[in-house]
Amino acid sequence: MTASADAVAREADRLTELDSAIGDADHGGNMRRGFEAVRGELAEEVPATPGAVLMTAGRKLVSTVGGASGPLYGTLLRRTGKALGGEERVSGEELADALRTGIDAVAQLGGAAAGDKTMLDALFPAAEALAESGGEDFGAARDAAERGAEETVPMQARKGRASYLGERSIGHRDPGATSAALLVAALAEADGGAEGGTAESQENDSSGSE
Repeated sequence: MTASADAVAREADRLTELDSAIGDADHGGNMRRGFEAVRGELAEEVPATPGAVLMTAGRKLVSTVGGASGPLYGTLLRRTGKALGGEERVSGEELADALRTGIDAVAQLGGAAAGDKTMLDALFPAAEALAESGGEDFGAARDAAERGAEETVPMQARKGRASYLGERSIGHRDPGATSAALLVAALAEADGGAEGGTAESQENDSSGSE
């Protein structure tokens, strides 16, 4: 979550710039405010389990992030955290399964699917890549999310504020998919895999997966 907050802070202006083309020009500011609130919450008291960390972060995002992003990202983290349960340590495979549960919950909440030019276009391929590696290759998930975000450029938006623009939404990268890719990249970074995020990197730097 700290790595996510850092990534969002670095890229907030870019997210706002992307959102100004097809949205309300507030995505970067909203996400930065939300993740700074998450950072502050976790600095006061770190929950005992990975699942509890995600559920705490999700609740904080819902209460602090404006627009649709708060409920969507809050749902992603809360449902992923709930799926992880109360275990003190979880495997990469368990995380991959839980993440897919959280992503499916986002799709249900927003009524969106792959190809609708939303955050799901980064999240679905990331989850698939992580699952295919048995939950070991976070670098592959990061790369898949980034490709998915970039592939939203030629899409016409079918959900959210951007869908009101119709064909005028074509040619613009989706800000939600971009911020989702940032979070997946932060996961790879936290795993010690800014350059890879594989099981090998976990063995070489076990502290990175804590």
